[in-house]
Amino acid sequence: MSSTWHILGAGSLGSLWACRLARAGKAVRLILRDAQRLQAYQQVGGLTLHEQDTANHYAIPAETAEGDGPIHRLLVACKAYDAAPAIARLAPRLADGAELVLLQNGLGSQDEVADQVPHARCIFASSTEGAFREDDWQVRFAGHGFNWLGDPLTPALPEWFDDLHDAGIPAEWTVDILTRLWRKLALNCAINPLTVLHECRNGGLLEHLGEVTALCDELAELLRRCGQPQAAEDLDEEVQRVILATAANYSSMYQDVRAGRRTEVHYLLGHACRAADRHGLQLPQLERLHRRLVDNLQARGLPSA
Repeated sequence: MSSTWHILGAGSLGSLWACRLARAGKAVRLILRDAQRLQAYQQVGGLTLHEQDTANHYAIPAETAEGDGPIHRLLVACKAYDAAPAIARLAPRLADGAELVLLQNGLGSQDEVADQVPHARCIFASSTEGAFREDDWQVRFAGHGFNWLGDPLTPALPEWFDDLHDAGIPAEWTVDILTRLWRKLALNCAINPLTVLHECRNGGLLEHLGEVTALCDELAELLRRCGQPQAAEDLDEEVQRVILATAANYSSMYQDVRAGRRTEVHYLLGHACRAADRHGLQLPQLERLHRRLVDNLQARGLPSA
């Protein structure tokens, strides 16, 4: 089996992983959206990683989905709504037993991807690392965090896991990856939509803690009903800690809205509301928040699903 890391998506986290793996001497290939993006990338000759006051350039090979050769290991680092369509294009190149690492926000896209490639192993990831694109093909490492990886179907550790440690990517294999993903989903649902509606940094939610607490109560009820009691423990306290720790930051959803980009609402708040419906749960605060956010996005001319 090939040891090459194919990386789908040259956004902030995809570029961050690509640069660190390349720096550690691992074989890396980027998969870019189309021939136009590939040409633009080839003109600059690689990715640049900014860390504190240093910048390093990595001449990582790149191709489009229509490139040659089988793919055995794929980091899927695109947005949640792009993941399944992108994998559908790549499916003919995925070798039997290929391993996909899914780095998407929220829940729902992982199952959409798995449905496309029943012959592959899908490994879920949850990351708290911070990075942002300073320009095309340039990424800044903005904050140290951690990555949890796991496979809900197969607990066995992948053979390549030591590559992450070699590359300085802080990571841990966990059999409770769904608990991590549900917890992160709840944190995002309690913070991100409110920053859009109140047009504020995360710290601005300190003026709306009553609203935050009411949401956390309903989200904790949802988590327990979905069989994730650990993810529900002390949710309100952690949400308030995150708000304080990231008070000066704008949430990713806020940044997407301000830039006129599609948000991942379908896989965050939308997923939570659909799960509540499946379980027959009445969660009026959550449902009202979803309606307000959908109305807000539609008024801006942005997709709301």
